[in-house]
Amino acid sequence: MRLSINIDHVATLRNARGGSHPDPLAAALAVLEAGADGITMHLREDRRHVRDADVERVRAAIAAPLNFEMAATAEMVAIAERLRPADCCIVPEKRAELTTEGGLDVTRAGPFLAEAVARCNAAGIRTSIFVEADPRQIEAAARLGARAVELHTGAFADAAPADRPAHLARLRDGARAAAANGLACHAGHGLAYDTIQDIARIPEVDEVSIGHFLVGQAVFEGLPGAVRRMKTLIAEVRG
Repeated sequence: MRLSINIDHVATLRNARGGSHPDPLAAALAVLEAGADGITMHLREDRRHVRDADVERVRAAIAAPLNFEMAATAEMVAIAERLRPADCCIVPEKRAELTTEGGLDVTRAGPFLAEAVARCNAAGIRTSIFVEADPRQIEAAARLGARAVELHTGAFADAAPADRPAHLARLRDGARAAAANGLACHAGHGLAYDTIQDIARIPEVDEVSIGHFLVGQAVFEGLPGAVRRMKTLIAEVRG
């Protein structure tokens, strides 16, 4: 199971004071050296954390896969077509939210979502849609031509330990639905040391994206150390 590190909140820390430190590119290089399998960056419409130049620099500097998270807008599709990352993940985006609050409702999405998927696919980008573990959403993503789905793990990660089994069962069902529809299955949002192994035990999940927890944990053990520990936890389950 691949581990893609979301470095958005390195940029959040930089932006809190201005200037150029800490540098998201330096963070990307550090986590790859520590064993991460790829880098995730979400270029939001309001540029609240990573900026266009950050994505461009990382795209130019790394050989590992870049997963470009974006809203389904004409501006972001054009950026994806220009940068041609290995992957793009289409996510819902609201100006007022602190972080992504849930999966995209593919069944009610407007016609531009289909165009966004088609254009990214045509550019040679593996296109994913961030969804809840709901078979209807997963089937709709497959009908639009997505190559993968990323299951929203936030409710599972935020739940009390006693409530997690029910959320985990839904994620398992969602992963099976993804496989049944010919989609690669990724997972992400809110995952931490105490939740990653449950996700790693879902055989259909072949990639996870983790960011905020590891950037926060870096305060205590350094970013490379936090990545290595997460990789170890995955390896204990996956080998």
